[in-house]
Amino acid sequence: MKIIGITGPTGAGKTTALNALTSLGACIIDADQVYHRLLEESAPLREALTARFGDICDGAGKVDRKKLGNVVFGDPAALEELNGITHRFVGEEIRRELRAAEAAGAPAAAIDAIALVESGTGELCDAVVGVIAPAELRVRRIMAREGISEDYARKRVKAQKGEDFFRENCDYILENSEDDTPEAFGARALLLFTEILDRN
Repeated sequence: MKIIGITGPTGAGKTTALNALTSLGACIIDADQVYHRLLEESAPLREALTARFGDICDGAGKVDRKKLGNVVFGDPAALEELNGITHRFVGEEIRRELRAAEAAGAPAAAIDAIALVESGTGELCDAVVGVIAPAELRVRRIMAREGISEDYARKRVKAQKGEDFFRENCDYILENSEDDTPEAFGARALLLFTEILDRN
């Protein structure tokens, strides 16, 4: 089973690229969804987080993401520790899901993760594809998608890794330009993924 890693900043077009992979029969593993599910369900993750960050749970004993965010945002060392803990748990769950996909006979799997490279999860992949787009285009997209202000959208875009990071750390780049339609970009993605999956 071929494993393709998909990464890139928010608003660049990863969903369109992933739809192309789904059409080829790939099983999609969304690292963000895995993380949120583990925050809800994993007692070992909750214990690891409370041991390090203290009282970050709500009245029902679940991790309160706002409380956790207040502890780590603005403290780079704490954020790095949080990432170290969560990447370990998310990585284990992704490996379990990959084994399940292979056992089910999936021809390919895609791991969608914004921190694919930094978390070490990219090492599980046969190919890593970076999806990028101009910052202005991404700002407009996330404003429309999430109904947020331009100021907040710009902060989100600025907080993420730049284009150069993805160009340096990915095997392939899918670039979404101002002139692209979703259909044209999707067709290019389909062509690239077909080539990757056809290679021995």
